[in-house]
Amino acid sequence: MSVSVDPNHHQSEGVPAAVPAPDKGEELRPHAEDAFATELAALAAQDDRPRPARWRMSPWAVATYLLGGTLPDGTVITPKYVGPRRIVEVAVTTLATDRALLLLGVPGTAKTWVSEHLAAAVSGDSTLLVQGTAGTPEEAIRYGWNYAQLLAHGPSRDALVPSPVMRAMAEGMTARVEELTRIPADVQDTLITILSEKNLPIPELGSEVQAVRGFNLIATANDRDRGVNDLSSALRRRFNTVVLPLPESADAEVDIVSRRVDQIGRSLDLPAVPDGIDEIRRVVTVFRELRDGVTTDGRTKLKSPSGTLSTAEAISVVTSGLALAAHFGDGVLRAGDVAAGILGAVVRDPAADRVIWQEYLEAVVRERDGWKDFYRACREVSA
Repeated sequence: MSVSVDPNHHQSEGVPAAVPAPDKGEELRPHAEDAFATELAALAAQDDRPRPARWRMSPWAVATYLLGGTLPDGTVITPKYVGPRRIVEVAVTTLATDRALLLLGVPGTAKTWVSEHLAAAVSGDSTLLVQGTAGTPEEAIRYGWNYAQLLAHGPSRDALVPSPVMRAMAEGMTARVEELTRIPADVQDTLITILSEKNLPIPELGSEVQAVRGFNLIATANDRDRGVNDLSSALRRRFNTVVLPLPESADAEVDIVSRRVDQIGRSLDLPAVPDGIDEIRRVVTVFRELRDGVTTDGRTKLKSPSGTLSTAEAISVVTSGLALAAHFGDGVLRAGDVAAGILGAVVRDPAADRVIWQEYLEAVVRERDGWKDFYRACREVSA
């Protein structure tokens, strides 16, 4: 016996009504399928390649959506991921097989961003999400119960509350699990039967939910979390692992930061990014040099601080700087606007990291041509 899943059946009498959705265009951070609906529609309309069951577009179109390109009718698809094309092709191809996809990398390598856009392109819905934490229960992956219904009528279909993974199985969609290695090991292993047998038993009802064609799962995991809750060998075998690297070059990282800050800035009515491209390049240079432990010219070895200094953190520093420039400056991003954000990103350990930062300022920044304003601003906030 199998059970069909109605994603709305648990919104029964006694359950509070959903909070009204904001007007279109008012969301602070729209889902990928909403923010890029025009591009997705254009790709789907012009895509004449074979599509796997229940996919909104072909694997080629999904890769084009992530990497960017120009369609035959002139529609420009903006890049969502800047990196090796082969990585994206392998990730997309994995989702077209019976193996789940694990996106692995250090913090700030766009794992969540790629996961969301893959789900949006493949299934048209990126919201079937389980957020992994140390407190994530088994019910978040399997199913839960409406306890009012359960107490009143006992176990029944109406009392069952499907998880995002169960919904994805029943509807042939793509589910997402964020920070998989943050989830306790015994809860992680709930996925083994789902990924190997493609069904989810419901012993309380003597039934099961069988995955239909189109179902797959994308998980993300942090390289820095190794040893927290390592995946069992049985679970790891169910995934094809794709490692997302840090940007290869400073120019690529500047491009990524500029694009994301521009997208975020538009939603916050902040100044345009091009006005501050020089400061973005300086932020990226500082992060890359301290992260790599060597200056760009290779002449000076540096000590690396305890923080990750990821691309995501560079985006945060620049966005905060733009907000300062907009509300307390002349709208142009300057060294003084990003200095405090850089200090906060670099100095995580007040004792050790502060020494590393001061040495970098005096040995590198102070002597660099054209960086006097940056040096003064950083000295001011570091005092």
